[in-house]
Amino acid sequence: MSFRRRQLITAALTANAVRPLPGFGVGVPSFFAGWLTGELAPHVLALTAADAAVHSTGRRRDPVGLALAGASAAGLGYLVWQSRAVRDRVEDALTEGLGLDYIEQLDAKPTPAELATPWRSLVNPFRTLRKGPVDVRVERDIAFGPAGSRNHLDIYAPADRTLEAAPVLLQVHGGAWTIGRKDQQGIPLMRHLASKGWVCVAINYRLAPRDPFPAQIIDVKQSIAWIRDNIAAYGGDPDYIAITGGSAGGHLSALAALTPNDPVWQPGFEDADTSVQVAVPHYGVYDVAGATGLRSVTLTRDRFMGPTVFKKRYADDPEAFEAASPILRITPDAPDFFVLHGTHDSLVGVDQARMFVARLREVSKRTVVYAELPGAQHAFDVFPSIRSSHIVRAIDRYLHWHWNQYRREHAATPA
Repeated sequence: MSFRRRQLITAALTANAVRPLPGFGVGVPSFFAGWLTGELAPHVLALTAADAAVHSTGRRRDPVGLALAGASAAGLGYLVWQSRAVRDRVEDALTEGLGLDYIEQLDAKPTPAELATPWRSLVNPFRTLRKGPVDVRVERDIAFGPAGSRNHLDIYAPADRTLEAAPVLLQVHGGAWTIGRKDQQGIPLMRHLASKGWVCVAINYRLAPRDPFPAQIIDVKQSIAWIRDNIAAYGGDPDYIAITGGSAGGHLSALAALTPNDPVWQPGFEDADTSVQVAVPHYGVYDVAGATGLRSVTLTRDRFMGPTVFKKRYADDPEAFEAASPILRITPDAPDFFVLHGTHDSLVGVDQARMFVARLREVSKRTVVYAELPGAQHAFDVFPSIRSSHIVRAIDRYLHWHWNQYRREHAATPA
């Protein structure tokens, strides 16, 4: 491939990452291209600069190719700047939602080193993701329900100490309710929290279309019931569960948080406590019924959710779609929420998150923190990157703040 062609492709990828192509039909390819280019912007920038430097030393220089390389470098530099700006954006969101003194309520203030971009671990992010820290152990494929491997979970915990009554995080993977596994998403966050003394649980759940909705939310609730009954044996506190997930996992984690102990979605374990104390959904789907009036939602409902996930048409059973929409299940007793969404999400528009947060703030009696991440695509937290490293540490601060608040409140409550 010629230098000009390489630079033309790089420029197109960069342009799509800076401003993704709009439209329902191009959402998936625009997402994949923009996601990888945006999260790997430092790497693409280094390759572009090296390619241009080698080419410029040759006898036949291509001014058009060099101009394209220069434009790409500028765009990639802008993407790197946007990623680094996430640190301040999420910190602003935390202080707005929790108060200016929330840092004072942590066990220790974050040091400058903890807030800095961890460049060394980002050089080869996929190796970092695959290898993992030595101070975290993982117990894999523990059964929590009757559906075989789709009802297995993994437990992440510190390798160098024994825990007792530690806070618990439940991670629900995404994948459009049709694909995905417990070992594919949320890994940076779970490893980070486990190294700090949390017990993290990642689950599989049944997938559509083989198992239509509500099989997915039933499995999530069954995993919560399993945690209540069994997590103490792994050092966790069964009375404190935080739940998180991205995309379809964001939908399921938000829905589970908003529908505790719903007997309709707890067949055979109706009396189990499936409440959670806090939810941290990422780039989630909050409306599957079309209640927001967003055209993107109704298109997704009629072209994908209905025929593939629910295996029924909205017109035939609108109540099923409405019951599955977190934005329609908000009550004053909703738990605390920390919602994250990217402004450039090509798969789930940021308007869904904005409307969901507005409704939470209108109805819920608990705290609601919302971080809208400039330039972020869908799946921004799947592997280590500049952006995801700052997000992981912001969630760390938020969850430790919440855990401390929970302990203070319960210590002050008479038995």
